[in-house]
Amino acid sequence: MADWIPDVLGDEFEQLTLDLGIDEQGPVVATLVRALPRRPSLWARASGNRPLLDGVDVLYVHGWSDYFFQKRLARFWTSRGARFFALDLRKYGRSLRDGQTPGYIADLAIYDEDIGAALDAMGRGEGGIESDRRLILLGHSTGGLTLSLWASRHPGAADAVILNSPWLEFQFAPARAAIAPMVELQARLRPMEAAPQIDLGFYTRAQQEVADPDDPMEVNAVWRPAQTMAVYAGWLHAILSGHKAVASGLSITAPVCVLLSARFVPPTRWSEDLTAADSVLVVDDIARAALRLGPSVTVERIDGALHDVFLSRHEAREDAYARLDRWVRGWHASR
Repeated sequence: MADWIPDVLGDEFEQLTLDLGIDEQGPVVATLVRALPRRPSLWARASGNRPLLDGVDVLYVHGWSDYFFQKRLARFWTSRGARFFALDLRKYGRSLRDGQTPGYIADLAIYDEDIGAALDAMGRGEGGIESDRRLILLGHSTGGLTLSLWASRHPGAADAVILNSPWLEFQFAPARAAIAPMVELQARLRPMEAAPQIDLGFYTRAQQEVADPDDPMEVNAVWRPAQTMAVYAGWLHAILSGHKAVASGLSITAPVCVLLSARFVPPTRWSEDLTAADSVLVVDDIARAALRLGPSVTVERIDGALHDVFLSRHEAREDAYARLDRWVRGWHASR
């Protein structure tokens, strides 16, 4: 296995390249980024004053047309004693190689290889269950869908699942059943045919409008373009298949926390409303779909939040972190 090397984020972040073999576009890798908590002082160790999340690992998976860059999110966990890991999936971000179709996958279950390699590199063993450390899965948008499906297929592997605006249902849910057969046929015949680009860049603009000078972030525009990456028929079929599985009901045995904006505003034209709402997902549909993930689901609706609640305006962002902290403390107390 390759060695851990300094990450592009600098500071306390390191990255590890995970070899995933070869596909029709060449060598495939995923990239694991880590940030570790500070070692407790000798006095703290001697007095038994352990951090809240000592003995916890967090694995984060990004969304569509995205990668990991949120330093503060990592530090939320490491400041509480957890080891934080973020996975740039194959053909995204740090893992994108020349000649590859960005973000393309024909079956979300293929990501089991990426997640399995990450858990192994984290020292958790095959399947992530050969460890006495607790595991929290943390996913945003498409990453939330991917991790939800993974957790349902791997009962007992995760101790908690936290989802930041997970893409659990197609935009305007009734349309999914109508378009799914058409997309499936297109995926079989011409999987690499791209759909027309309909993203006008308003979500990126909204993030820029509400950027917090006290929580600055540098974003690689190649890895996270202002307009989303091209959508292909094969990829869309994989997403719709995931939505269908959620609609049928998953079996996540761990407690689940879902963080969502309080409202959705369609991005048909620019307005200030887009700086205080989710303009990507219909959040009411996501809230309903979340209740099908498992027997223990908490849904937190955050007024003024963007699609990525941790990139929202300062007040909503602080609310999101406060709610996350409250849920994590309750989860920890119940263990």
